[in-house]
Amino acid sequence: MPSDARILIVDDHEDTLYALESALAPLGYRLGRATSGDEALKQVLRGQVGLLLLDVRMPGVSGLDVVRYLRRLEQTQRIPVILLTGFGADHGLTSTAFGLGVADLVMKPVDPWVLRTKVRYLFDAHQRHLSLEAEVRELRALVKDHAEAPERPVRPALPHPDARMPPQRA
Repeated sequence: MPSDARILIVDDHEDTLYALESALAPLGYRLGRATSGDEALKQVLRGQVGLLLLDVRMPGVSGLDVVRYLRRLEQTQRIPVILLTGFGADHGLTSTAFGLGVADLVMKPVDPWVLRTKVRYLFDAHQRHLSLEAEVRELRALVKDHAEAPERPVRPALPHPDARMPPQRA
């Protein structure tokens, strides 16, 4: 993914968006915001989102609905998602979230240091993964081009350096 990838923060409360942006600002990453699940889906489908910080419960399209949709599409299924919830620990939510492949589930109020640590790790790991995938594609293209190239005459192997030494007298 290009270096202009950003972190998309999604919450239906302006004060929460502001708090999350303030917590993540020291990392220096590009940040985007959305106030609904529909808006989040549109932004993710436009591309350049490298991590999604997503509120679970929003009116209309919930955070879990957004994740379900993203996991069905090849271009978005590997984007790391951190779900945020203010409703405390819920075994059903946790089970569903991790079953959908969510990277983490964080309770509100969020500890800024913990959030920055998780976001930095997930965002950077995802960027490295995408970079390695691009490198593998390039190498495969080179191998394919090389395999399809016309045969070149093969040079004879050079003699071993020891072969030119005169025999030793006993």
